[in-house]
Amino acid sequence: MTRVVKAVADRAAAAVLLLLFSPFLFTIVLWIWLDDGRPALLSQERAGKDGVPFRMLKFRTMVRDALEAGRRLGLEDPWGVLPDDPRITRSGRFLRRTSLDELPQLWNVLRGEMSLVGPRPDVVDQVANYRPAERRRLDVLPGITGLAQVEGRDEIPWEERFQLDAFYVENWSLRLDARILVRTFTELGRPEPKPVEDRLNAERAKAAKGR
Repeated sequence: MTRVVKAVADRAAAAVLLLLFSPFLFTIVLWIWLDDGRPALLSQERAGKDGVPFRMLKFRTMVRDALEAGRRLGLEDPWGVLPDDPRITRSGRFLRRTSLDELPQLWNVLRGEMSLVGPRPDVVDQVANYRPAERRRLDVLPGITGLAQVEGRDEIPWEERFQLDAFYVENWSLRLDARILVRTFTELGRPEPKPVEDRLNAERAKAAKGR
């Protein structure tokens, strides 16, 4: 029954927030256009519940050729982020620091593809290389925010993120969701995180190519 309450509350909250924030969302779109041109929105394929792919929305925070630029920078994992990453735009730096780049995912919540709280949806190619225990994070809908986000986000390695997501899945409750939401809002103005270099996914991708 509590899962039903969560699903209904998610969609109701998403609908209300999209309506209330619509002028603010349009202002962000205009800012991105003026700062770095179109598009303002990105639609990325991510793995949802049970690994089923869906198109996740977010505001664009990097240059338009971010993946190619990542390869030019020598990143083994072009999806990763560097400290002081030169691919991040001026508007994007603010949006990432405040997590406002994730607001379009309210539409994904309204569609039932995401939840307000849950493990962050990973790239489909990276999910293909998950170990069995790591797939626990796919047992629930992915979230706009989650336990790993309030515990460090890009500042913690993937191994720790998997552990935090597994803890969330195994200990889920409406109270835990409420605590995570409160922590998310209280940390919106914190300094931009210093991401750790993502070696795990890069090494796994190499190993998969060598099979």
